[in-house]
Amino acid sequence: MRASDSEVVKKEADNEIMSQSKSRVIGEKIVEWIFFISASTAIICVALITFFIFVQGSPAIFKIGLKDFILGMEWHPLHDTFGIFPMIVGSVYATFGAIILGVPIGILTSVFIAELAPDWMVKIVRPAVELLAGIPSVVYGFFGLLVIVPMISKYIGGAGNSLLAAIFILSVMILPTVVSISETSIRAVPKEYKEGSLAMGASHIQTIFKVILPAAKSGILAAVVLGIGRAIGETMAVILVAGNSPLIPNQLTDSIRTMTAGIAIEMGYAFGLHQQALFGIGVILFIFIMALNIILNVVTAKAGDH
Repeated sequence: MRASDSEVVKKEADNEIMSQSKSRVIGEKIVEWIFFISASTAIICVALITFFIFVQGSPAIFKIGLKDFILGMEWHPLHDTFGIFPMIVGSVYATFGAIILGVPIGILTSVFIAELAPDWMVKIVRPAVELLAGIPSVVYGFFGLLVIVPMISKYIGGAGNSLLAAIFILSVMILPTVVSISETSIRAVPKEYKEGSLAMGASHIQTIFKVILPAAKSGILAAVVLGIGRAIGETMAVILVAGNSPLIPNQLTDSIRTMTAGIAIEMGYAFGLHQQALFGIGVILFIFIMALNIILNVVTAKAGDH
């Protein structure tokens, strides 16, 4: 082959490499834009939902009065009386009770799966917990209505449809979230931490509670945050077991109505100011959840820094 032919072949090869490189760069740019559009879609959806809720709900809040709307004790749409304080209290009580009951069970279950259970038992317990996440909320509600509510009525008293029934159901419903995220956080703790603790003479249980759980606390707090969001946003199951009376409960066996239940129950036939007031509940619920997430995310970030 002559020198000129060799140069031509080399030049063609270089051109082909440059062409492939340009195609690869263009392909990567297209993929990056697809990722960017996907991420932007989520943000746009949040922005649109926020705009829609505030546009629909704010006029009713200003018309009724912010103080009367949030701190009002009575909800009588036929008399244009819209006070949602009992619903706020009902939502807070049910969520707080579910966290008190469900979070310890969820964390201990995650510790069992990650640190204590043999492999054959992990293969049984983990799918069983994950299966809880796939059960529709209306099924939880029917279970609570047919099993939990009668048991409360028989052994504790009252009608059964109560704050206590809502707490039991919500406690079970937050378990998959708390268990899965806590287990992942526990497994992410470096093995050197555990080996160092055991080498210093600590028992396995002491290592779990004094080394592994503190090291995984940021992830566990994140699990609690998501659990709170799951509990406060639940509607259908709570409607079926809580009794739905817009009154402040004095005891666990009293009926409650949560904010989400209030919206779902009445939105089908509401109109005018009544409908706007239900959107107003959505505004308060939205602000409540956002404030809660911001506070708990700050706490989680500080926990991660330590």
